[in-house]
Amino acid sequence: MILPPVAAVPLMIAAVAIGVTLMYASILDAKERRVPHKTWRPALTIAIPAAVWIYGLTILTGWQAAAGYLSLVAVFCGFFYLFQAVNLFGGADAYALIIITACIPFFPIEPYFGTPPLGFFPFTVLTNAVLINIAAPVAILAKNLLAGNRAPLPCLFLGFPVDGKAIQNEFGFVMEDIDEEDGRLVRRFVGFTESLGRIVRGERRLYTKDLRLHPENYQRELALYRKAGKVWISYGIPFIIPITAGFLTALFMGDILFVIMKTIAGM
Repeated sequence: MILPPVAAVPLMIAAVAIGVTLMYASILDAKERRVPHKTWRPALTIAIPAAVWIYGLTILTGWQAAAGYLSLVAVFCGFFYLFQAVNLFGGADAYALIIITACIPFFPIEPYFGTPPLGFFPFTVLTNAVLINIAAPVAILAKNLLAGNRAPLPCLFLGFPVDGKAIQNEFGFVMEDIDEEDGRLVRRFVGFTESLGRIVRGERRLYTKDLRLHPENYQRELALYRKAGKVWISYGIPFIIPITAGFLTALFMGDILFVIMKTIAGM
């Protein structure tokens, strides 16, 4: 769907504002694991009036189509908020997706591979982000196999061993429970299901940044990690980075999943 200039130009301006903010938020989240709400204020100042204008035009053009898109926006925003509430998404990730969904419901420009049939820009951003995020575990698996690292198969996709003496300098979440009983180390991997259950229960995973910033609170853990030699951690890429990549690829390239499906179908 190619929008007329009266609709496309405001969306383009909103997309630039949100895109720049996403890139800045990705840098903040990678360094600090925190994106303050004020980070979004300049983008929202630009994007909200544009969104109101677009929704107004859509309603005037055809209220039935407008109702359909507004329903999609409400459902997607509701799901993102729910996922954040049960700790399946970080707050910054959910906030970014909600802003994209609410402010840019349509494709601002025609991407290289064309607009998918639904034409709902936030859905393409999400699917692109998920597909891009999947590439990281595949690369980690290859790295572990080449290095001869041994662990349960799911862990080979999600993490890698690091030097226990320097674990504070790494970026990621500790994947092992390590303890000492009768003078010997007892260690086990925390599986995906158990880790997910801990997140849903609101139990905070141990992040290497905690060890770096507050070593006084983790003296026992640090001693055990030094004694263990190698400790497995999960890769620490914040989801907002794939969201940013998904946003940019959706904007300029299109829907990756739709392109893959078209290629498989020989269309």
